[in-house]
Amino acid sequence: MIFSKYRLLTLLFLGLPLCVQAEEYQEGFLTSHLNRAIEKVTPSNSWASAPQFGGYINGQYCYDDKTGNHGGNGFGIRLLRMYVSGTLLNDFKYRVQVEMNGSVALRDATIEWARWKEFSVKAGQFKRCFTYSNPTHPMLIGNGVYPQIVNKLAGFGDYCGEPSVNGRDIGLQFSGDLFPVGQTGHRLIRYEAAVYNGNGQNRADNNGQKDWIGNLQVQPIPNLYVALFGWKGNYTQDGVTVGRNRWGLGAKYTNDKWTAYAEYAHNTGHRIQDYDADSKTWSGTGRADAWYATLGYQLTPWLQPFLRYDAYREQATWESAKSIYSVVSNFTLHKNLMFQLQYNFVHDKPYVRDRKYNELKALFYIRF
Repeated sequence: MIFSKYRLLTLLFLGLPLCVQAEEYQEGFLTSHLNRAIEKVTPSNSWASAPQFGGYINGQYCYDDKTGNHGGNGFGIRLLRMYVSGTLLNDFKYRVQVEMNGSVALRDATIEWARWKEFSVKAGQFKRCFTYSNPTHPMLIGNGVYPQIVNKLAGFGDYCGEPSVNGRDIGLQFSGDLFPVGQTGHRLIRYEAAVYNGNGQNRADNNGQKDWIGNLQVQPIPNLYVALFGWKGNYTQDGVTVGRNRWGLGAKYTNDKWTAYAEYAHNTGHRIQDYDADSKTWSGTGRADAWYATLGYQLTPWLQPFLRYDAYREQATWESAKSIYSVVSNFTLHKNLMFQLQYNFVHDKPYVRDRKYNELKALFYIRF
């Protein structure tokens, strides 16, 4: 069995080092020199800050023993992106991110008025504010790939039939952090409320209706967040419109040692493929749900293993469940060079040909 074959390799990689994780939009090996040069020629009293450039590449090798899959996808480049960010007139922030592998495509383009912590306004194309995982940078999610709750219920090859839009949409968002409390002054409440076209990234609205997404987060103690998410909307394709009404619960906690995430989301609304145009009827239950739990521990300054349980039910029934059990190890040679090894045991009940199989993924991230 492939598990026993690779179990020793997985455990060995758990002992390899991990650098402290970096924030999104951080400069890399080459762009740090570019940014310093730009800063030198930018006047100190300029109405705009010196732009900060960055970029990263994410590659992988994937193996699985699924029947008929010929060993998996092999080598590939998942992401190659470049980005720039900065401020205008002190109170405005902008970000632009472009995908470079395959064809060039715009991913993020935002302008945000952020004068106050309590109230900010962001417009443009950006991540939908549904689930904690969706807005998280790929280098920081701990498991190399997003959980199924994001892949199916937040815009990565969406359940309803929307093609992958990387969790993004075009719209307007209001957000803020309220009520500093305790000796630490941490903010008790965070809110995000947004209206989107509902048609995904780089696409105009096609049905005259909008998607409304929001969340309310409580931080009772520093670094512990508990959230309620909501989504009211629909999606139209080839003249067929399906509802996309979702709610979710989430919790996350991070400190110098521990990283813990847990989320659940439920969808009410059919898939485009469920509609029979001849009989004008719908098949399926018109419901779906997903959940996951991730736990990571900073075992040494250079080591942070992760465990994750990840489940998705396409019809909100156990007969339609796909469960993934993951063991992951991250390690780096530099803060801008990270490697990752992941083992998954997959139990996919709807996949009749081979319901149980194993996956092994090796990934690397380079900020340049």
